[in-house]
Amino acid sequence: MRWKGRAQSRNVEDRRRSRTKVGGGIGIVGIIIVIVFSWITGQNPLSLLRQTGSLPGTETGGGRAISAKDEQLADFSKVVLKETENVWEKVFREQLHKHYIPPTLVLYSGQTQAACGMANAATGPFYCPADQKVYLDTQFFYELSQRFGASGDFAMAYVIAHEVGHHVQYLLGITDQVHSQRRKLSQTAYNKLSVRLELQADFLAGVWAHYADNMEKILDQGDIEEALRAANAIGDDHLQKQAQGYVVPDAFTHGTSKQRMHWFMKGYQSGRLADGDTFNTPDL
Repeated sequence: MRWKGRAQSRNVEDRRRSRTKVGGGIGIVGIIIVIVFSWITGQNPLSLLRQTGSLPGTETGGGRAISAKDEQLADFSKVVLKETENVWEKVFREQLHKHYIPPTLVLYSGQTQAACGMANAATGPFYCPADQKVYLDTQFFYELSQRFGASGDFAMAYVIAHEVGHHVQYLLGITDQVHSQRRKLSQTAYNKLSVRLELQADFLAGVWAHYADNMEKILDQGDIEEALRAANAIGDDHLQKQAQGYVVPDAFTHGTSKQRMHWFMKGYQSGRLADGDTFNTPDL
């Protein structure tokens, strides 16, 4: 991917060197238990409360040291975000006759607080509709390459574009429609709805790739294959086989590897939002 020297987005909140404040996590009863325990063991109750994150202003996290490679990954992420802004401004204007409002990218190290809950390395990159922010610990890119075997800059760009795709869904009201069904459906039925939401985000990532290359010629040979390897690596069936040795389709929430690759490619080849209605497609 040709990204070096390109403009970076300003819609970025860099928390990698900050510490996350938490407090009150165990409640009054929990604090009393800690104090009683300190009396029994002879430990300092304030130290115990700080360890549990229960004092106002307690700081946790702080993340790892920021390396030169981490800085490069941060710069890369800012460039990709800018490219998504360029594309979606154009697509919203031309296909929807609407104004695009970009999300904020939160870069963090270790853990940070989101409006949707605590973000940490275990959650991976995600979009929070409550604050319209994409949360990313660049450490995930190492995991994408080393654990999932999906290396390459465009594999990383696909991940960011997918999360921005969720922001597009939020702006179009699709996210709220899906989330409103959570209490009305069984877990299995809601999982199937979630799969359709995720596959549409893959489609939107493909739409972004379509326009980004047409507008800026950002793609190098092999870039689309990198994105497809990433989509394949994080398919539900692939992850379940890797983790437990067998597949449970009713537990799928993001779609199979084949489905994820298919919908990304459909978006890339089409570039038309109208072709990405995963909710009314009988055979995904």
